[in-house]
Amino acid sequence: MKLALTVHQVHRLTVLRPARPLRHAVLLDEDRSFDAYLDQEAARRIGALWELAAASPHALVHVPLRGNAVPASVGGGRRLDLVLVHHSLQFRPSRWKEVRGRLGAGRARTVEVGWRAPEIDHAAGRFRENRDLFHQHVHAETLFMTGSAKAFRDSARHLFELAPAPDGTHSCTELDPVGRARLVHFVSCEQW
Repeated sequence: MKLALTVHQVHRLTVLRPARPLRHAVLLDEDRSFDAYLDQEAARRIGALWELAAASPHALVHVPLRGNAVPASVGGGRRLDLVLVHHSLQFRPSRWKEVRGRLGAGRARTVEVGWRAPEIDHAAGRFRENRDLFHQHVHAETLFMTGSAKAFRDSARHLFELAPAPDGTHSCTELDPVGRARLVHFVSCEQW
């Protein structure tokens, strides 16, 4: 999949953002979970950005969502942006507000992002020494998903496999991170 990006440099930090806004996508903080309502195009594009985060350990992947409308069929919740970051970058979310304020126009770039279904060892997450876990932080109206390349690659399937409900019924998938991370609930929503 070809992905059009805007590349920003702030100090020595690279921030990658989708070149076109994802209009039919919203991320809500629902206290016990994070609920993402996405149409088919947004799910595929965010899945590609998830893969980009796996392949870009030296960059933040920023997905602006908090300004988007919430579908009429959905209740409330605090709207959030999303930042995907490789754990080796050791980015502190407390720096985000300053970085976001300095992004500027950036420069255009197109990348090719591929995806194939990974082989997942579901039992591995139970072991303390497993490093392929997500850590979550909410700061400056943004959910930070911090993890390893393997964690991003293995979980991208949740977005690529999200299909619209055939008759308007509920269609969703869940990313249930091990540890203290909260559930991320991806819901197919074609009616905006």
